[in-house]
Order: sequence, then C-alpha cells, then structure tokens
Amino acid sequence: MVTLLREPARPTAIREHPLAPWFAVATVCFGAFMGQLDASVVTVAFPALQRQFGTGLAATQWVSLAYLLALTALLVPAGRWSDRAGRKLLYLYGFAVFSAASAACGLAPSLGVLIGLRVVQAAGAALLQANSVALVVTSVPARTRRAALGVQAAAQAVGLACGPVLGGVLVATVGWRWVFLINVPVGLLAVVAGWYLLPRTRQPADRGADRRGATADRGADRPGAGASDNRGPGGRGADLGGIGLLATSTSAGMLAISSLSGLGLPAWAVAACVVVAVTAGAALARHSWQAAAPLLDLRALAAAGTGPALGGALCAYLVLFGPLVLFPQLIAARGGSAASAGLLLTALPAGFGLAAVAADRLIPAGWPNRRRCVLGGALAACCAAALAAPAPDAVSVLLLGLLGVGLGIYTPANNAEIMGSVPARDAAAAGGMVNMTRGIGTALGVAVVSLGLHAGTLLRQPDAGRALSMAALAAVALVGVWCGHRGGRSVHRGGRAAHRPVSAARDDR
Repeated sequence: MVTLLREPARPTAIREHPLAPWFAVATVCFGAFMGQLDASVVTVAFPALQRQFGTGLAATQWVSLAYLLALTALLVPAGRWSDRAGRKLLYLYGFAVFSAASAACGLAPSLGVLIGLRVVQAAGAALLQANSVALVVTSVPARTRRAALGVQAAAQAVGLACGPVLGGVLVATVGWRWVFLINVPVGLLAVVAGWYLLPRTRQPADRGADRRGATADRGADRPGAGASDNRGPGGRGADLGGIGLLATSTSAGMLAISSLSGLGLPAWAVAACVVVAVTAGAALARHSWQAAAPLLDLRALAAAGTGPALGGALCAYLVLFGPLVLFPQLIAARGGSAASAGLLLTALPAGFGLAAVAADRLIPAGWPNRRRCVLGGALAACCAAALAAPAPDAVSVLLLGLLGVGLGIYTPANNAEIMGSVPARDAAAAGGMVNMTRGIGTALGVAVVSLGLHAGTLLRQPDAGRALSMAALAAVALVGVWCGHRGGRSVHRGGRAAHRPVSAARDDR
C-alpha cells in the first residue's frame, strides 16, 4: 500500500539526461491528445449507438453528457487532491482509471451501463487534465516553458482534429465499440512512459535512497518545491458541498433539456428537474460566496470582473461542439457512412487548431484581445448562420473550417483576458472556472443541437432541424461577441499594474 501511494522516482539515467524535461513533456502529450480525442470521437458514433440500443438521440446524447458533467465537477477537486498526493502519482492513476473504464465501455451490454461507465472514465480524465499543465510547467526550465506549453497545446489540437475522422473510420470498419477500446493500448503505453519519464512533484516522507532520489529528481528539473496551481495559502481541501451542488444543478438542467428533446420523462419529472436545477444553482452561488475555500471562488473572479469573459468561454465551446453532434445525424439520415461524417467534421477542429497556433502571425500584433474576440466571434457567427442552409459537402467543409478558424482566434484571446486579469494568487480559481465553463459549454452544445433536431422532427420539415440548430449556434456566437467585447473592458478596468499577472506567476513555487 505504501508503494501504491508513493510517487516513483525516475531512473538516474533518465533524470540526468539532457532531454529529460522534453521526455516529460512528450509523456504529458499522451494525456493531452487522448483527452481531446475522446471529447470529439464519441459524437460520430451516436447513430451507431442509436441503432445498437434502439434509442433516440435524446437518450444517446447522455453518453457524452454524463462524461462532460462528471469531468466538469471533478476537475478542480482533482487538482487539489493532486497537490497533496503528488501530481505524477495521480496522473498515472488517472490514465489507469481512464484505460480500464474505456475497456469496460467497449464491452458495455446496454446504454445505461455505458453511460455509467462514462462517468468512471471522466474521473480518470479529470486526473489527467487537472495535472497536465502543471506537470509541463514543473518539468521544464522557465526559459523553455512557453515552448513546452505550445507543444502540449498542439497535442490537444491534433487530438481534437483526429477525433471525428478516427471515430468515423472505426465505426464504419470494426464497430462503435472500438471508439472506446482504442484508448486501452495508448493508456497502457502512457502509464509505462509516465512511470519512467515524469518527475516527482512531491517530497516523500520516507528516508534513505528514495528520499535522495526525490531531491535529485526535483533539483534536476526545477528550482522550487512541489508544484501547485490549485492550492491556496496553506493548502485547500476538496469542497464536497460545492461539487455536489454543481453536479446536481448541471445534471438536472441537462435532464430537463433532454426531456424537451424527446427523452420521454413525464411532465412532473421535467418540472422537478427545472426546480432542482434552479434551486441547486442558487445554493451553489450562495455557498460559493460564503465558503472559506469554495469550488467556485466567485469573490476573486468578481473582483477581477471576469464574468463576461467566462460567458464567452462557455459560448465558444458550445458553438465548437454543436456541429460535432449535428452533422453525423444529418449524414446518417441521408444514408451516409460514419467515415464520411468524420472526414467532413475534421475541418472544424483542424481550423480551430490552425488558428489557435497561427493567429499571432496573421493578426496585427497591436490588436488587443478584445478586438480579436470580436473578429473571431463575428466570423464564427457568420459561418454558423451560413451552415443553417443545406449545401454541398464541399461548401460545408469550407464553412466548418472557417467556423473553426473564428473560434480558434476567439478562444486564446478570451482566455488571455481571463488569466491576465487576476492576481497570481487567484490563478487556480480562474483556471478552474475556465475549465468548468468549457465543460458546461460543451455539454450545452450537445444538448442544444439535440433539442434543435427534435424540434425539426416535430415540424416534419426535412431541413428544419439543421436550420434551427445552426441558427441557435449563430445566436450563441453573437452572444460570445458581446461577451468578448464586454469582457475586455471589464477585465482591464482595474489595470494590469495593480497586481502581478498570471503569466508571470510561478507554478513551481
């Protein structure tokens, strides 16, 4: 048991190798790639899951919603638990849980079992995502930090881009179960690589050679002690009350939306879901203002004026993931294959990743983040509106790519506004809120498109579902434009000179 709860030291030959920091970065890229791949690969399998289990989209969407909601609730506590147990240790356990749950998902006998296993899979993914950036930051010297984080971001973009096409090919050839089973060999490889290549992040209590190895391990890679990007002064434990209220509010709200999408719950159950969602949401807000160490640190974020920018983050991910649900359904309805749906959808994350990497080279350096948000959001809104009308696949590919480009311009600028506006001491709160709003936005993207498709079915018009879904996404993108504009002014109102920005903060303190 002691061995299972202790971070393993790297072999001396690896620890002292000149490329040791980049070995660690490459290992973290496994998790970055798999996390984004899993987020985008499953939606392509929805039509196959509906045929397999004889269900509609309203029930099948919970294969994604259960994962996203659990991940959203667990990200911040996973980071705080990792502060105490060690980031390397829980990162390895995260991959083990993620891989085991993926294998079980691939063997699931029913839709209900699959949804439950996706929650377990999300617990493993939370341990991966909560620790990936911190492991990169604490593994490399300060002078190469930006480059290392760029490599990790590129791995995320590649995973997001590969998801639709890989999912489509797997579903069309070997079946939907391999959408989950493909995670298993990658996960096992990542656990082995992490065991040998990742540095320790926590000084163990034992003595002797292991303790000397830990000291050398830390000293070789970074100048400070254990890393923390989720720990306040003196350390903070998990806010179990906040976690419960967040999970209750989001799950009840999504159930209500799913009921309107054809899930088939009785009217009293839908009303109860709405009441529970509103009540739990209000209780969460009250709890967050009063608790000493809340899951959502609303006081710190309100002081920085980041509310509109966080709303923009939610809108961006809602618009990004909505088409990943819509187009597989449209292509399946006309008799197309999952592989063709995956190929078409690849344009969206590819455009997103390309713009996120290349925007700084293409947009004038003097443009502030607020102007970049307006440009990216407006482009996304125009493309979403254009996609509301039926078009040849070649035109849809072009518009999806441009939609991704708009969101790829918007998202980094909006995130920079959020993270650059808060003091270093509140970086964890801001980062946790960004992750949670992304997760909720992604879940809403799945739910909103499902609702639009169901409304189109009720109207009995061939293209009504597409038109309603994309019109809703275009409206959300316009809200994102407003949030990006307002967020910029609100964030900078207090001036940057009042505190040390997050970009200058040390995560390896």
